[in-house]
Amino acid sequence: MPKLRDIKFPRECKSLPDGFWSAVDVWIKKPHVVNKRLCGVKEAECEDVGFLLDVPENSQDIFSFFSSGFTTEHTHDEENSCLFSVRTFIPKVNCYGSKLQKEVIIKDFDRQWVSFFPFEEDVDGHVSLKKGNIYQIRLLHQDCEDWALELHTLTSDSWFSDGVAYPKLSWLSVDLLPKLLRWATESKSSEFKSTLSLLPVEKYSLMYQQLKEKYKNMVKVWPEVTDPEKFVFEDVAIATYLLVLWSEEREEKSLTAKQSFVDLGCGNGLLVHILISEGHPGKGIDVRKRKIWDTYGPQTLLEEKAITPSEGFLFPDTEWLIGNHSDELTPWIPVIAARSSYSCQHFVLPCCFFDFYGKYQRRHCKKSQYKEYIDFISEVSQVSGFNTEEDCLRIPSTKRVCLVGKSRNYRPCDEAHAEHRRSHYIQNRQRHSGVTVQGSDLKNAANNQNADSYGSNWGAGFQPRDKVETVRNCAALPRDFVDGVVLQVANVLLGMSEDDSRGSSSGDWNRGGSLSVSEVAGLLEQENLQLLKKECGGLQTLLKNNHQVFRVEAGSVFIRDWREKKTNVKRTPVAPGALKTRSCWFHAHHPQGCPLQAEHCAFAHGPNDLQPSTKPLKKTKKNAT
Repeated sequence: MPKLRDIKFPRECKSLPDGFWSAVDVWIKKPHVVNKRLCGVKEAECEDVGFLLDVPENSQDIFSFFSSGFTTEHTHDEENSCLFSVRTFIPKVNCYGSKLQKEVIIKDFDRQWVSFFPFEEDVDGHVSLKKGNIYQIRLLHQDCEDWALELHTLTSDSWFSDGVAYPKLSWLSVDLLPKLLRWATESKSSEFKSTLSLLPVEKYSLMYQQLKEKYKNMVKVWPEVTDPEKFVFEDVAIATYLLVLWSEEREEKSLTAKQSFVDLGCGNGLLVHILISEGHPGKGIDVRKRKIWDTYGPQTLLEEKAITPSEGFLFPDTEWLIGNHSDELTPWIPVIAARSSYSCQHFVLPCCFFDFYGKYQRRHCKKSQYKEYIDFISEVSQVSGFNTEEDCLRIPSTKRVCLVGKSRNYRPCDEAHAEHRRSHYIQNRQRHSGVTVQGSDLKNAANNQNADSYGSNWGAGFQPRDKVETVRNCAALPRDFVDGVVLQVANVLLGMSEDDSRGSSSGDWNRGGSLSVSEVAGLLEQENLQLLKKECGGLQTLLKNNHQVFRVEAGSVFIRDWREKKTNVKRTPVAPGALKTRSCWFHAHHPQGCPLQAEHCAFAHGPNDLQPSTKPLKKTKKNAT
């Protein structure tokens, strides 16, 4: 039985052997984590593995492979020490037709081995064992100190690979085995559930491929400044999740009509467009219209209006409320759903951290900020009256955890008590936020058992975002202010002496030294720092915006030398006759001038080299329509 590779664990590893089985479970239950051509697997228990030995020429080899290394020291009953299961592979793109690719998996807890027996099953239930692809992963304890992982195969000569259900042997050795070792060493459990834990993965995979093909051309016509690849395929994945979730709900409740929805804070509206195109009645509402709205057509209902939690924004005839990165509306969506009707449900995908009346203030330093916020929104949902489930989406985003409120945790006749609990909770959050709310009916609601007692003004104090998006990337700061900060920081860097370990020079041209961003902040006056703190990214954003002068890497600031080939800024040769619309900072301010000759510099050396820009002026807020 060939041993293809073995790798040793670090001697200080304390997580074994339990960490080995945790790592093996990741590979068994979530192979898509490392094999990107898989969507997932469907796992089931297996009691009878006799079909593996049905072919006489297979039986002796398989038995020998499985029982090799078995000695009298293994005194446990073999049936009790082994666990049998079968997993069915779900490829992202079906390349097997109606045939299913499966594996019998045998975990041998005595010998600390796990064996994989792949086979193919057709629609009639006929099984074909892939004998050449049988393999084992073993955990060995060497010399009573060292632990090692080993990869064994029944035979390597007849190994078949297609890169999907049947990976290459070299991939198992070079990619999978080191990952198993790392997972076993770390042995960390995730703060969140596995992806798609509430859905049948095979249905999701099929639906996603269909929608991806159907809406992929949206990337080509995307008029927004945001990344089309990210936003289109992210919304396709979210739409897939909702469509499968709703399909399962219709089957469970024997419904025929497709669920209605309202997307609160719908942004670019693509999610709304897909859901409506797939037959679900609904609409999206956002405070600001996007350019792409006009491309969807009249069947996609999108409304431009500010949403304020109040009686005017209840949806009694809607079955689902959606909050997809809905920011300041996120904690309100479970409340709005609960107050809309007893049958209204919600789906929330939190992103930015907002409380009811402002930014969320974290309270538990032992949790990550994201985990703490997810727990807060889950608590809001539960207090609002929902049995709340958590899941993790497969989207290109770090904020992937969604919360689903499908059913209530109280009976319809207890609505008055449930409303009292909601109002009291929101009132307490209001006190914690320090916001003084004028004219709010929350206090009356907390003391009144009438289900309608929250009145029409229960969202008073809520601040919706401005209709005109505020630019906060330092681009709107006064030019004199920016130029002053740039000159001040550059002069300090250039003034660092040669004997300073952080100072440097290149030939005869002074490149100055380096400072950390925090040290640069110490150079500025307090009022200037306060002005920068109002901008996204603050001082670091200002320095990065002025990339002609500075290079910011790993939290340190340097003077940029445009002669260096390894530069983060893409540098293309200056074409003859090219318009130079910006002045060269180094030509004007560096004691030794620009390190490049005028014909090689992309910026103007003096007024005679400067040309007016031919680009149209951007609209200002005042002139925007």
